[in-house]
Amino acid sequence: MKKLSLFTVLAMLFACSSVFAQITKEQSVAEWTRAKAYTKAYLDAMPADGYTFKPTPEVKSFAEQMLHIADADYFFVSTVSGKESPLGKTSLEKTIPQNKEATTKAVMDSYDWVISAVQGMTPAQFQEVASMGKDMKVVKGLLLAKGFEHQTHHRGQTTVYIRLKGATPPNEMLF
Repeated sequence: MKKLSLFTVLAMLFACSSVFAQITKEQSVAEWTRAKAYTKAYLDAMPADGYTFKPTPEVKSFAEQMLHIADADYFFVSTVSGKESPLGKTSLEKTIPQNKEATTKAVMDSYDWVISAVQGMTPAQFQEVASMGKDMKVVKGLLLAKGFEHQTHHRGQTTVYIRLKGATPPNEMLF
């Protein structure tokens, strides 16, 4: 039974990675472009005095959440594209002022860089394998999808921040 369960899990992982790896460059660029517009709508929805807001002391502020998205986008996409991140070892989350203007500029710049880097990739690069640490190997198309999932997750978390500040978050932008 354990062998059957392991086989099933491995088959599902293989199938999922194959599907993600088959997303074309054009589709990926379109999705990241949509994500940029959606994230901008979130940045615009938060009042200027809400950028340092934390729902509880233990969590990131709204600005830190958004800058974390940008930091991670640079990481994921530099890994899959082979294009060096303009940040180097710098963290936007640690260096950008937590105000509406600076945060919005830094986050939008990150999406512009991501879109440009993905546009510069060849279809073969989406099928290549990337190393994530010493023991993990991932198909670059799947890793790019994981980066996309990460930014979606953190943007979604900020819905609560916006509501707690008395503002209305943007409607879903699936397409």
